[in-house]
Amino acid sequence: MVNGSECHGKQTQGVTFTQRAGLAGLLFFRFLFLLLHCSSQNLQRFVSLSRLNSIMAPGVSEEKLLAMQARLQARPELRLAQAVAITQDPLEAVAAGRAARCGTHVFTHCVSTEGKPVCNQKKSGRCWIFACLNTMRLPLMKKFNVEELELSQTYIFFWDKVERANFLLRTFAELAEKGEEVGGRLIQFLLTNPAEDGGQWQMLVNIVEKYGVVPKKAFPETHASEASRRMNETLSHKMRECCARLHRLVSKGCSKEELEKTIDSMLEEVYQVLSICLGCPPDTFVWEYRDKDKVSHRIGPISPRDFYTEHVQPVYNITDKVCLVNDPRPYNSYGELYTVAYLSNMVGGRLTLYNNQDIKILRQAAADSIQAGEAVWFGCDSGKQCNGKAGVSDLQLFDYEMVFGVKGTALNKADRMIYGDSMMDHAMVITAYSEKDEGTSFEKWRVENSWGDERGHKGESTTVSVCIIFLISFLKYVHNVVCFSTGYLQMSDDWFGEYVFEVVVDKRFLSENILSVFDKKPHVLPAWDPMGALA
Repeated sequence: MVNGSECHGKQTQGVTFTQRAGLAGLLFFRFLFLLLHCSSQNLQRFVSLSRLNSIMAPGVSEEKLLAMQARLQARPELRLAQAVAITQDPLEAVAAGRAARCGTHVFTHCVSTEGKPVCNQKKSGRCWIFACLNTMRLPLMKKFNVEELELSQTYIFFWDKVERANFLLRTFAELAEKGEEVGGRLIQFLLTNPAEDGGQWQMLVNIVEKYGVVPKKAFPETHASEASRRMNETLSHKMRECCARLHRLVSKGCSKEELEKTIDSMLEEVYQVLSICLGCPPDTFVWEYRDKDKVSHRIGPISPRDFYTEHVQPVYNITDKVCLVNDPRPYNSYGELYTVAYLSNMVGGRLTLYNNQDIKILRQAAADSIQAGEAVWFGCDSGKQCNGKAGVSDLQLFDYEMVFGVKGTALNKADRMIYGDSMMDHAMVITAYSEKDEGTSFEKWRVENSWGDERGHKGESTTVSVCIIFLISFLKYVHNVVCFSTGYLQMSDDWFGEYVFEVVVDKRFLSENILSVFDKKPHVLPAWDPMGALA
């Protein structure tokens, strides 16, 4: 017999189970309904988008493009610009008149001697070397009493390539030991162009101090020095290969001795390539020349370093020159010292140091140097608002609105640096300047370039034009200097303010306050910062 209380208990349990099962079923069917409903909506949306895409092509709609074309064709001045641009450089066309008006090379202050012959770096990136040696040769021409003098750019070029390869190889090894990722930004940046031609001022100081200088006749140009692309491609491939080998060696835990031996063998391969392409630099040389009085002279045998210390350094001490830069970005303060990580060409060499100052300081330092008779090495963004053929750099040179119907860049100098629109890419030499407003401001600057005599100011070829220029000089500025040498540029002062980033002047032209900045600890900018750009 079953106890009554037990039956009541079983009945109660059965009801509870049924309720739970029903609730679960209801929830399941509700979930299924919602799922199907959502899927149906998504399917409808997908079908709608598919139909829309079949109607509208991807990208800019045809309707918008047709409207743009119609508005362009409705403006005759744009149709004229289009017709001109089909057959010639549109900006050169509108710049021709302005360039001609700006072309008179009459200046209020000029160095007493300008360099001859006009130099030509040709198809190479050696402007920074040419600019340095063009500055250096001026006091030498006076010292030796010669009409022309050219120092060997290839000699500096050779030793810079050797020392820079050694620096980069050891940098790669050091970064590998630190565990730097090969795919990281730093190493990828260093591998971008490991054999480039460009450089910075302190790199020149490193090379000249260690190896000296030679006249061009003692180490002349070669095919590879004048057209360096093929040589650099070979060196870049070799440097990247070496970087890969060094990283593998370090990852295997090689000894210091093995790593050092490997780097030495890699450097020897680089030396071989350079020697074949550029020749072997002389240990000693003999230089014979005739001065302006037709007297013959002979110097040597002498080593390149002794030639520098005995003949060049007394009239041009490269270690007395310092870099002032203008970096107006809001996070890089004036009156502070900066350097760029891994911006060097020599292990244990001088750091590339930038004394950041207002552009007014750079202008005045350059002017003071010119007044004292010393030309100025400077770095700039050469391609902006510049007509290289005519030899004019001027902010008003190109009328973008006239040609394209749109205004030129509205970015200021700081923004151009921040957004990648401007950085230093070329080095030249300032040899003269003019003032305006009774000497309270600057008007224009005369620039010696290294692009040969086919580009830039062509001088004055006729007696009539010479007389006109002298008459203008006499009536307007009695103390003006008229310059006739070819291959020079004219740079407006406004252009100086916007596109000059660096000047190199002797310490004696700077105040103690500015020089004291060099005593500060430098702020280190990343390797890819625009101030690390090479001229």
